[in-house]
Amino acid sequence: MLPRTRQSNKPKARKTAPAPAKKKAAPAAQTPAAALLAWYARHRRVLPWRALPGQTPDPYAVWLSEIMLQQTTVAAVKPYYSKFLAQWPKVEALAEAPVEEVMRAWAGLGYYSRARNLHACAKMVATSHDGNFPRDEALLRKLPGIGPYTAAAIAAIAFGQRAVVIDGNVERVVARLYRIQTPLPAAKTEIREYAGALTPQDEAGDFAQAMMDLGATTCTPKNPACALCPLTSGCAAFAAGDAASFPRRMPKGERPQRRGAIFYAHRADGALLLRTRPPRGLLGGMCEFPGSEWRVDLDAEQALSAAPLKARWRKLPGAVEHVFTHFALQLDVYVAQLPASARAPLGMRFAGPNEMGKAALPSFMRKVWEKARSSLAG
Repeated sequence: MLPRTRQSNKPKARKTAPAPAKKKAAPAAQTPAAALLAWYARHRRVLPWRALPGQTPDPYAVWLSEIMLQQTTVAAVKPYYSKFLAQWPKVEALAEAPVEEVMRAWAGLGYYSRARNLHACAKMVATSHDGNFPRDEALLRKLPGIGPYTAAAIAAIAFGQRAVVIDGNVERVVARLYRIQTPLPAAKTEIREYAGALTPQDEAGDFAQAMMDLGATTCTPKNPACALCPLTSGCAAFAAGDAASFPRRMPKGERPQRRGAIFYAHRADGALLLRTRPPRGLLGGMCEFPGSEWRVDLDAEQALSAAPLKARWRKLPGAVEHVFTHFALQLDVYVAQLPASARAPLGMRFAGPNEMGKAALPSFMRKVWEKARSSLAG
């Protein structure tokens, strides 16, 4: 008989399952400001007035560009900015220039009160601030031509102050981010509150420029490139699929159509009759060919009664057209050839060919000049 095997009472060792791996904590979501600044580091526009990474911004360059960019495109401003900076590289040089010279250099850029204020501001900075722009937003607003937006832009971009900078691009970005239903301009207060909450304490200048770049290149008025936007994860309008419909706007009223007559008096020695507009008001301080009032109900007889002197005036076919912010203008052009001995009426002057090349003529007066000159040449 085989002996019994003794069974051990010792429990068998159990195979223990490996401990579950600890889940990695999900990375904290970036704030909109951080996401936008990261995008800006890769996609920032290179602009003549913008400091490169690591460079200290020049307050004079920031101020000059911001004044020029008011209601004007970047493409239109670039050549004017370069010309001004070459001619007046420092604010003191601009302050010492005759205002007429500044107006001539500005001619064609439009909104001419900006040029007068630019010169007045340069004089104040040079004389009252020792050539240094104030760092404080409130002090900046006391300078000629500097309103809330420009003061905030200079404070943030030039001096790194935390300031809420809101232009048309920023309005559009914020209106879409929060899907603001209130139409502009009534929505401006609401947009400012949201923009203020978004603006970081540090890097406010880069943040302001990033918002502007985003609106100019990606969050555009039509066909926004939402797939390329760094803020889509938190954008209410993108989530709703209607980003292009923001910001809401009140319907625009019809722009009135005004008419006028312009008188191109060409003297035998090549001189042309000019006058200077009053320093205040539309096109203040600019040169022009004399003409009638600009009225909705102007007729031909009224127009001819405004002729600056007696001459055989000939009306040219067609009209010169120009659109201002609040009205559209059609100008009938009358030309007359005068002897070299003709004298200018009181308050006017004859400008020779050399002076005409430097005259501070607004862009639509240059249209008149080209039309009349072509007619006389033919």
